[in-house]
Amino acid sequence: MELPRILLVRQHFSDRSIKDIPARVRQTLSEAGFGARLKPGARIAVGVGSRGITNLFTIVKAVVDFWKDQGMQPFIFPAMGGHGAATAEGQADVLAHYGIHEAALGCPVISTLEAVPLGATPEGIETYLDRAAFDSDGVLLVSRVKWHTNFIGKLESGLFKMMAIGLGKFAGAQKYHTYAYRMGLENVIRRVGRQVLESGKILGGLAILEDANHNTGWLEAVPVEKMEQREEELLEMVKSWAGRIPVPELDVLILDELGKEISGAGMDTKVINRTVEAERNPFPGAPRIERIFVRDLSALSYGNAVGVGLADVVNARLVSKIDRAATYINALTASNPEASRIPFNYATDRECLEAMAPTVGRLDTGEVTIAWIRNTLELAVLGLSENLRPLIEKDSSLEILGPAQELPFDAEGNLVSPLPRGGGH
Repeated sequence: MELPRILLVRQHFSDRSIKDIPARVRQTLSEAGFGARLKPGARIAVGVGSRGITNLFTIVKAVVDFWKDQGMQPFIFPAMGGHGAATAEGQADVLAHYGIHEAALGCPVISTLEAVPLGATPEGIETYLDRAAFDSDGVLLVSRVKWHTNFIGKLESGLFKMMAIGLGKFAGAQKYHTYAYRMGLENVIRRVGRQVLESGKILGGLAILEDANHNTGWLEAVPVEKMEQREEELLEMVKSWAGRIPVPELDVLILDELGKEISGAGMDTKVINRTVEAERNPFPGAPRIERIFVRDLSALSYGNAVGVGLADVVNARLVSKIDRAATYINALTASNPEASRIPFNYATDRECLEAMAPTVGRLDTGEVTIAWIRNTLELAVLGLSENLRPLIEKDSSLEILGPAQELPFDAEGNLVSPLPRGGGH
């Protein structure tokens, strides 16, 4: 089957990277004065989630060192709801694979699924707090602020969501998503977050923002008194930095991988323009995409294939790597079984593409428009089909990196990705 040739293209995003991350962490935590009401030797619970945040180890290590320098006793706890197959060992293992463990940080990692009830919100939502965090003298959240994959709102994914879904452990996360089915997730996050703040246990949060190159672009210690308002402002800021696929319409989007560390939905829904219920093209500003082909599951997803159901076709090697228990627990906890349905799958990439190319309304499959990305976080360098050249050349932020090439299939019929790891920025 004839398929178009591919151009390798660089998107020139603004570089907002922080050069000295530990210094910035120390500065913002010092200015926030979180330790003013704590006695020397206080036990500080540092909540860390399961997302693939750039420089996560460096940031967390700087937080731990800051508290030690203040004469406190910090420890890490997983703030990740039902991730890690909803086991204490699994959640500690997720952190360890990011390098976050006692030997590297010089402080304990305490992982438990036990949660303490904090009472109900005015709407009747019972709220919970991780037992280890509850038993501490104060909790500091370390969380990336970003858009959420399920909805559009003024408060999406970040400190408040960690206070609700993350700190509530498996029991809380399951209940909150059940309420969200009727009330909306933003509403639940706000209500539960406010209830958790009423416990007096939260010292504040360290908000992490990443630029379109997936660099650490902003670090800010946010006190509890203005957390809700400031998170809304930070979300608006980071949304303005977002990277996109730089064409208005596509027939086929190829992704080298999906993964839980890449996005809560495996793929960023606002990049691929599909909801977690697999509704096609609902988001304004994102390109209209007819078909999605995913080649593999990220190693750092550890078998959790939530999001696979958003694809139209996948390589069979992805299916072979699925840990059904981890995937099902995550999907059911989030009340999103649709996101984990297994789509069409074939033994080779060539078969996957040849199955989809005739389904997009093109009589000549050589005219099919294609974009190829490593994953939805890494968009600085991507492949675009040669038939999109007129659009590419009109966009001053795009640079063609070389001559068009035939799709690079190996002898087995699988693609050999030309896309650099880390986005190529």
